[in-house]
Amino acid sequence: MDKGQQVLDAESFFEVAHVSRETMDRLAVYESLLRKWQGSINLVSKSTLDEVWRRHFWDSAQLLAHSTEKDLKWADLGSGAGFPGLVLAILARERPGFQMNLVESDQRKSVFLREVIRETGAPAMVHTSRIEAPETIAAIGPCDALSARACAPLDRLLGWAEPYFSPTTEAFFLKGSKWQEELTLAQKSWTFRVTSYPSQADPEGCVLKVEQLARV
Repeated sequence: MDKGQQVLDAESFFEVAHVSRETMDRLAVYESLLRKWQGSINLVSKSTLDEVWRRHFWDSAQLLAHSTEKDLKWADLGSGAGFPGLVLAILARERPGFQMNLVESDQRKSVFLREVIRETGAPAMVHTSRIEAPETIAAIGPCDALSARACAPLDRLLGWAEPYFSPTTEAFFLKGSKWQEELTLAQKSWTFRVTSYPSQADPEGCVLKVEQLARV
């Protein structure tokens, strides 16, 4: 069985993810705040709340295994409720020098993200602005790693991500069942090295690792 399918709740997440109890306590605070705020802000689809540890926390956490210890400066594009960026920040809290930049244009979601950061001590900061805005690009600059989930089709996402790329940047994009179609379309406008990994949370999805991005 894919170990992602074993994640049903917080305890099974703990067994699969091999994180500390302190980290689990921070993720539990995150979950509690998510459920509390969901009543007034549509942070995630209500249908996913019963599977929040697999559909959101484990879906996000799987990216860390594909990154390296040198990936210290991150930008999470279109953070929404903080998946995957805020989960990654909590998991990587003990990495010296780690910093997550959460980019979210929605004011209310940004307030939620800041509350989770305050309550968990996650090494992250929120940029309440659009990904493509010049002031956002100037504030963050090139990153070691990028992440995004359910943000935009790949060809458009790469356009937004390009200003944050350096020659060594690694981007990790969580994609659903149409990822191959998105990849084919994106390759008409962009050149890049891509590696795909089966998603451990979505049987039809994958993680796309994109490097060496350039326009055709």
